[in-house]
Amino acid sequence: MMEWYEPRDFKEWAKRLFAIRHLVLILFILGVFISELRFDWFEQTVGSYLVTTNSKRPESGAIWEIGHRTIMARQTLDQIVTDRQFLQREARGATTFTQMALNILPNKGIMVSSERFKKIYLTLPQTIAHKIASPFEMLRLFSDGSWVRTYLEKAGDGLKIYLLNANNRVLKELEIPSDLIQYIKRIDMALTGKLEELPSFENRIYSAERFFAALSSLPQEDLRSVVSQPEMLLSMPGHIVRVGISDEAVSGFIELGFEIEDGTQRKVILLQGREWAVWALRSYLEEKEGEPNTNLKSQNDWM
Repeated sequence: MMEWYEPRDFKEWAKRLFAIRHLVLILFILGVFISELRFDWFEQTVGSYLVTTNSKRPESGAIWEIGHRTIMARQTLDQIVTDRQFLQREARGATTFTQMALNILPNKGIMVSSERFKKIYLTLPQTIAHKIASPFEMLRLFSDGSWVRTYLEKAGDGLKIYLLNANNRVLKELEIPSDLIQYIKRIDMALTGKLEELPSFENRIYSAERFFAALSSLPQEDLRSVVSQPEMLLSMPGHIVRVGISDEAVSGFIELGFEIEDGTQRKVILLQGREWAVWALRSYLEEKEGEPNTNLKSQNDWM
Protein backbone atom coordinates (compact mmCIF):
# COMPACT_ATOMS: atom_id res chain seq x y z
CA MET A 1 0.00 0.00 0.00
CA MET A 2 1.23 3.50 -0.87
CA GLU A 3 2.57 5.48 2.09
CA TRP A 4 0.97 8.96 1.84
CA TYR A 5 2.37 10.47 5.06
CA GLU A 6 5.81 12.02 5.47
CA PRO A 7 8.50 9.66 6.82
CA ARG A 8 9.18 10.23 10.53
CA ASP A 9 12.91 9.39 10.53
CA PHE A 10 15.86 8.58 8.22
CA LYS A 11 15.36 4.84 8.53
CA GLU A 12 11.82 5.07 7.22
CA TRP A 13 12.95 7.50 4.47
CA ALA A 14 15.70 5.07 3.31
CA LYS A 15 13.24 2.18 3.43
CA ARG A 16 10.89 4.01 1.12
CA LEU A 17 13.73 5.12 -1.22
CA PHE A 18 15.15 1.65 -1.74
CA ALA A 19 11.85 -0.07 -2.17
CA ILE A 20 11.54 -2.80 -4.81
CA ARG A 21 9.46 -0.69 -7.19
CA HIS A 22 11.92 2.17 -7.03
CA LEU A 23 14.89 -0.10 -7.68
CA VAL A 24 13.11 -1.72 -10.65
CA LEU A 25 12.32 1.71 -12.11
CA ILE A 26 15.91 2.90 -11.66
CA LEU A 27 17.29 -0.29 -13.26
CA PHE A 28 14.86 0.06 -16.15
CA ILE A 29 15.85 3.68 -16.80
CA LEU A 30 19.53 2.77 -16.50
CA GLY A 31 19.09 -0.14 -18.93
CA VAL A 32 17.35 2.09 -21.47
CA PHE A 33 20.12 4.67 -21.16
CA ILE A 34 22.92 2.07 -21.54
CA SER A 35 21.22 0.36 -24.50
CA GLU A 36 20.85 3.73 -26.23
CA LEU A 37 24.55 4.45 -25.76
CA ARG A 38 25.43 0.98 -27.02
CA PHE A 39 23.02 0.48 -29.94
CA ASP A 40 21.79 4.00 -30.86
CA TRP A 41 18.31 2.56 -31.27
CA PHE A 42 16.58 5.86 -30.50
CA GLU A 43 18.39 7.74 -33.30
CA GLN A 44 17.75 4.86 -35.70
CA THR A 45 14.06 4.79 -34.81
CA VAL A 46 13.70 8.54 -35.29
CA GLY A 47 15.69 8.35 -38.54
CA SER A 48 13.50 5.54 -39.90
CA TYR A 49 10.41 7.52 -39.03
CA LEU A 50 11.74 10.63 -40.78
CA VAL A 51 12.64 8.60 -43.87
CA THR A 52 9.17 7.06 -44.13
CA THR A 53 7.45 10.43 -43.68
CA ASN A 54 9.95 12.44 -45.77
CA SER A 55 7.75 12.54 -48.89
CA LYS A 56 4.80 13.90 -46.88
CA ARG A 57 6.71 16.71 -45.16
CA PRO A 58 7.08 20.13 -46.90
CA GLU A 59 10.42 20.75 -48.65
CA SER A 60 11.51 23.82 -46.74
CA GLY A 61 14.20 24.97 -44.41
CA ALA A 62 17.88 25.83 -44.67
CA ILE A 63 19.06 22.21 -44.62
CA TRP A 64 16.76 21.26 -47.48
CA GLU A 65 17.86 24.32 -49.50
CA ILE A 66 21.52 23.43 -49.08
CA GLY A 67 20.87 19.84 -50.10
CA HIS A 68 18.76 20.91 -53.07
CA ARG A 69 21.47 23.30 -54.29
CA THR A 70 24.10 20.61 -53.87
CA ILE A 71 22.08 18.15 -55.95
CA MET A 72 21.41 20.75 -58.67
CA ALA A 73 25.08 21.77 -58.78
CA ARG A 74 26.14 18.12 -59.08
CA GLN A 75 23.61 17.49 -61.88
CA THR A 76 24.74 20.63 -63.74
CA LEU A 77 28.39 19.64 -63.40
CA ASP A 78 27.63 16.10 -64.61
CA GLN A 79 25.76 17.54 -67.62
CA ILE A 80 28.65 19.87 -68.49
CA VAL A 81 31.14 17.01 -68.27
CA THR A 82 28.88 14.74 -70.34
CA ASP A 83 28.35 17.41 -73.02
CA ARG A 84 32.06 18.14 -73.20
CA GLN A 85 32.94 14.46 -73.48
CA PHE A 86 30.30 14.04 -76.21
CA LEU A 87 31.68 17.00 -78.20
CA GLN A 88 35.21 15.69 -77.77
CA ARG A 89 34.16 12.28 -79.11
CA GLU A 90 32.26 13.89 -81.99
CA ALA A 91 35.24 16.07 -82.90
CA ARG A 92 37.69 13.16 -82.73
CA GLY A 93 35.36 11.00 -84.81
CA ALA A 94 34.74 13.70 -87.44
CA THR A 95 35.36 12.78 -91.05
CA THR A 96 35.35 16.33 -92.45
CA PHE A 97 36.98 19.56 -91.38
CA THR A 98 33.58 21.24 -90.91
CA GLN A 99 32.34 18.53 -88.53
CA MET A 100 35.46 18.86 -86.41
CA ALA A 101 35.33 22.68 -86.30
CA LEU A 102 31.66 22.72 -85.29
CA ASN A 103 32.34 20.49 -82.25
CA ILE A 104 35.06 22.68 -80.74
CA LEU A 105 33.71 24.85 -77.91
CA PRO A 106 34.61 28.59 -77.77
CA ASN A 107 38.01 29.14 -76.13
CA LYS A 108 38.40 25.37 -75.85
CA GLY A 109 40.33 22.83 -77.86
CA ILE A 110 40.69 19.19 -78.78
CA MET A 111 43.66 16.92 -79.34
CA VAL A 112 43.78 14.52 -82.28
CA SER A 113 46.53 12.36 -83.69
CA SER A 114 48.62 13.49 -86.64
CA GLU A 115 47.17 10.62 -88.68
CA ARG A 116 43.59 11.77 -88.02
CA PHE A 117 44.37 15.37 -88.93
CA LYS A 118 46.17 14.28 -92.08
CA LYS A 119 43.09 12.34 -93.25
CA ILE A 120 40.82 15.34 -92.62
CA TYR A 121 43.30 17.66 -94.34
CA LEU A 122 43.22 15.43 -97.43
CA THR A 123 39.41 15.67 -97.62
CA LEU A 124 39.69 19.41 -98.31
CA PRO A 125 39.81 20.77 -101.86
CA GLN A 126 43.40 21.42 -102.91
CA THR A 127 43.00 25.19 -103.18
CA ILE A 128 41.69 25.41 -99.62
CA ALA A 129 44.13 22.87 -98.18
CA HIS A 130 47.04 24.90 -99.58
CA LYS A 131 45.70 28.03 -97.86
CA ILE A 132 45.76 26.22 -94.52
CA ALA A 133 49.19 24.62 -94.82
CA SER A 134 51.72 23.74 -97.47
CA PRO A 135 51.44 20.02 -98.34
CA PHE A 136 55.24 19.85 -98.61
CA GLU A 137 55.62 21.19 -95.05
CA MET A 138 53.04 18.67 -93.81
CA LEU A 139 54.85 15.90 -95.69
CA ARG A 140 58.21 16.84 -94.14
CA LEU A 141 56.85 16.86 -90.58
CA PHE A 142 54.90 13.64 -91.07
CA SER A 143 57.77 11.78 -92.75
CA ASP A 144 60.48 12.48 -90.17
CA GLY A 145 58.19 11.32 -87.35
CA SER A 146 58.45 14.53 -85.34
CA TRP A 147 54.78 15.41 -85.75
CA VAL A 148 52.83 13.20 -83.32
CA ARG A 149 49.63 15.03 -82.41
CA THR A 150 47.57 18.07 -83.36
CA TYR A 151 45.84 20.54 -81.04
CA LEU A 152 42.95 22.60 -82.41
CA GLU A 153 41.29 25.47 -80.53
CA LYS A 154 38.72 28.16 -81.22
CA ALA A 155 40.20 31.65 -81.44
CA GLY A 156 37.28 34.06 -81.79
CA ASP A 157 35.43 33.10 -84.96
CA GLY A 158 38.55 31.49 -86.39
CA LEU A 159 40.58 28.42 -85.59
CA LYS A 160 44.18 27.85 -84.50
CA ILE A 161 46.01 24.61 -85.17
CA TYR A 162 49.23 23.51 -83.47
CA LEU A 163 51.28 20.63 -84.83
CA LEU A 164 53.05 19.09 -81.81
CA ASN A 165 55.85 16.61 -81.23
CA ALA A 166 55.93 13.88 -78.56
CA ASN A 167 56.92 16.45 -75.90
CA ASN A 168 54.07 18.80 -76.91
CA ARG A 169 56.50 21.30 -78.41
CA VAL A 170 54.94 23.34 -81.22
CA LEU A 171 56.45 22.41 -84.58
CA LYS A 172 54.08 24.49 -86.70
CA GLU A 173 51.29 26.93 -85.92
CA LEU A 174 48.46 27.38 -88.41
CA GLU A 175 45.63 29.91 -88.32
CA ILE A 176 42.36 29.64 -90.23
CA PRO A 177 40.30 32.86 -90.45
CA SER A 178 36.53 32.78 -90.07
CA ASP A 179 35.85 33.60 -93.74
CA LEU A 180 37.84 30.53 -94.84
CA ILE A 181 35.91 28.35 -92.37
CA GLN A 182 32.63 29.65 -93.80
CA TYR A 183 33.89 28.88 -97.30
CA ILE A 184 34.74 25.32 -96.27
CA LYS A 185 31.25 24.94 -94.79
CA ARG A 186 29.70 26.03 -98.08
CA ILE A 187 31.73 23.48 -100.00
CA ASP A 188 30.81 20.70 -97.57
CA MET A 189 27.16 21.67 -97.63
CA ALA A 190 24.79 19.45 -99.56
CA LEU A 191 21.23 20.74 -99.32
CA THR A 192 18.41 18.30 -99.91
CA GLY A 193 15.89 19.84 -102.29
CA LYS A 194 15.81 22.01 -105.38
CA LEU A 195 17.31 25.34 -106.42
CA GLU A 196 13.93 27.10 -106.20
CA GLU A 197 14.01 26.56 -102.45
CA LEU A 198 17.06 28.85 -102.17
CA PRO A 199 16.07 32.54 -102.62
CA SER A 200 19.58 33.61 -103.65
CA PHE A 201 19.22 31.72 -106.97
CA GLU A 202 15.80 33.10 -107.91
CA ASN A 203 15.52 33.96 -111.65
CA ARG A 204 19.09 32.74 -112.22
CA ILE A 205 18.57 29.01 -112.78
CA TYR A 206 19.84 27.38 -115.98
CA SER A 207 19.80 23.86 -117.36
CA ALA A 208 23.06 21.97 -116.95
CA GLU A 209 23.43 21.63 -120.72
CA ARG A 210 23.10 25.36 -121.23
CA PHE A 211 25.40 26.25 -118.32
CA PHE A 212 28.24 23.97 -119.39
CA ALA A 213 27.86 25.04 -123.02
CA ALA A 214 28.39 28.64 -121.88
CA LEU A 215 31.26 27.54 -119.62
CA SER A 216 33.03 25.89 -122.55
CA SER A 217 32.98 29.23 -124.39
CA LEU A 218 35.31 30.78 -121.80
CA PRO A 219 39.09 30.62 -122.13
CA GLN A 220 40.59 27.42 -120.71
CA GLU A 221 42.50 29.29 -118.01
CA ASP A 222 39.27 30.89 -116.70
CA LEU A 223 37.29 27.68 -116.20
CA ARG A 224 38.52 27.01 -112.65
CA SER A 225 37.72 30.60 -111.74
CA VAL A 226 34.06 29.70 -112.29
CA VAL A 227 34.03 26.08 -111.08
CA SER A 228 36.93 25.77 -108.65
CA GLN A 229 36.41 22.09 -107.81
CA PRO A 230 35.10 20.11 -110.81
CA GLU A 231 36.62 16.95 -109.29
CA MET A 232 34.26 17.21 -106.32
CA LEU A 233 31.23 17.51 -108.61
CA LEU A 234 32.42 14.48 -110.57
CA SER A 235 32.72 12.45 -107.37
CA MET A 236 29.08 13.06 -106.41
CA PRO A 237 26.62 10.24 -107.22
CA GLY A 238 23.95 11.12 -109.78
CA HIS A 239 24.14 13.80 -112.47
CA ILE A 240 23.80 17.59 -112.56
CA VAL A 241 20.46 18.73 -113.99
CA ARG A 242 20.46 22.48 -113.27
CA VAL A 243 22.79 25.25 -112.10
CA GLY A 244 21.89 28.40 -110.17
CA ILE A 245 23.92 31.63 -110.01
CA SER A 246 23.51 33.98 -107.05
CA ASP A 247 22.93 37.73 -107.47
CA GLU A 248 25.17 38.57 -104.51
CA ALA A 249 28.95 38.89 -104.49
CA VAL A 250 30.82 38.43 -101.19
CA SER A 251 34.54 39.18 -100.89
CA GLY A 252 35.03 38.83 -104.64
CA PHE A 253 33.15 35.53 -104.95
CA ILE A 254 29.68 34.58 -106.23
CA GLU A 255 27.88 31.46 -105.04
CA LEU A 256 26.89 28.74 -107.52
CA GLY A 257 24.37 26.00 -106.80
CA PHE A 258 24.54 22.67 -108.64
CA GLU A 259 21.32 20.66 -108.45
CA ILE A 260 22.11 16.95 -108.61
CA GLU A 261 19.56 14.24 -109.32
CA ASP A 262 20.32 10.86 -107.75
CA GLY A 263 17.49 8.45 -108.41
CA THR A 264 14.36 9.97 -106.87
CA GLN A 265 16.27 12.45 -104.71
CA ARG A 266 17.68 15.87 -105.51
CA LYS A 267 20.24 17.90 -103.62
CA VAL A 268 22.13 21.15 -104.14
CA ILE A 269 25.91 21.47 -103.86
CA LEU A 270 27.14 24.99 -103.16
CA LEU A 271 30.44 26.25 -104.59
CA GLN A 272 31.94 29.69 -105.10
CA GLY A 273 33.36 31.20 -108.27
CA ARG A 274 35.37 34.36 -108.76
CA GLU A 275 33.16 37.35 -109.33
CA TRP A 276 34.68 38.55 -112.61
CA ALA A 277 34.60 35.07 -114.18
CA VAL A 278 31.01 34.37 -113.11
CA TRP A 279 29.89 37.76 -114.47
CA ALA A 280 31.48 36.93 -117.81
CA LEU A 281 29.60 33.62 -117.85
CA ARG A 282 26.32 35.30 -116.92
CA SER A 283 26.75 37.86 -119.66
CA TYR A 284 27.19 35.06 -122.18
CA LEU A 285 24.11 33.23 -120.84
CA GLU A 286 21.95 36.36 -120.98
CA GLU A 287 23.19 37.16 -124.46
CA LYS A 288 22.23 33.69 -125.68
CA GLU A 289 18.88 33.99 -123.89
CA GLY A 290 18.04 37.17 -125.77
CA GLU A 291 18.94 35.91 -129.25
CA PRO A 292 15.66 34.02 -129.99
CA ASN A 293 13.62 37.05 -128.91
CA THR A 294 15.67 39.34 -131.16
CA ASN A 295 15.19 37.06 -134.16
CA LEU A 296 11.45 36.86 -133.51
CA LYS A 297 11.18 40.65 -133.30
CA SER A 298 13.04 41.03 -136.62
CA GLN A 299 10.65 38.59 -138.28
CA ASN A 300 7.62 40.49 -136.97
CA ASP A 301 9.04 43.81 -138.22
CA TRP A 302 9.64 42.31 -141.70
CA MET A 303 6.08 41.02 -141.84
